Amino acid sequence: MQWNNKFTYPKSMRSMVSGSRMYAVNQEKLPSVTSILQATQSEEKKASLANWKARVGAVEANRIKNDASSRGTSMHSHLEKYLLGQLNLELLEEEASKSKKMADEIIEQGIKGKLSEIYGTEATLYYPGKYAGAADCIGVYENKETIIDFKQSNKPKKDEWIDDYYLQCAAYALAHNTVHGSNIIQVVILLCTKDNMFQRFLIEGDRLKDYQKQFLEKVEQFYAQRRTN
Repeated sequence: MQWNNKFTYPKSMRSMVSGSRMYAVNQEKLPSVTSILQATQSEEKKASLANWKARVGAVEANRIKNDASSRGTSMHSHLEKYLLGQLNLELLEEEASKSKKMADEIIEQGIKGKLSEIYGTEATLYYPGKYAGAADCIGVYENKETIIDFKQSNKPKKDEWIDDYYLQCAAYALAHNTVHGSNIIQVVILLCTKDNMFQRFLIEGDRLKDYQKQFLEKVEQFYAQRRTN
């Protein structure tokens, strides 16, 4: 696994505007991929989330959400340090943490022997005039230029449950290819549950193109909603 500074990724500033995360990139203020996905959720998904909150209660829902967010942030930090070759800087008291064990599971089962080159981590990607975001990792994965995303979960996922993950990564791949003239033809999601179960999800070819098309439709929906608000 080696670094290849093949592409230069821009610096960006993040801010919240009217409840949406925005990226300031190259004199443009662009909505984040995740803000677009959140703003264009289906009524079915909104109802499902509302039902879950009603079932567990607002206090418990917030606790679960905050625990997951904290765990995810810590796991991502460990993975980024691994990719940057900075694991020796880890604090000793973190060595046995749940998030570190989850990151180690992703490293052992999803990264080692598969990721041969790294182009960037937490790299800002943008589609001019449309959207922006930060990709967890971009590189050569199993001999293909790839967007790699790290996820944590309370429970195992099924392929049909993770459309938003696919849409997010498809958006990053489209932005990268548009701006950098690259040939990213697959996206890989490496996930670990809080009980240390590892899962890998991969899409490529026509399925990836279909998710890119779906995401661009959501971008248009997002801007249409802003015009009418």
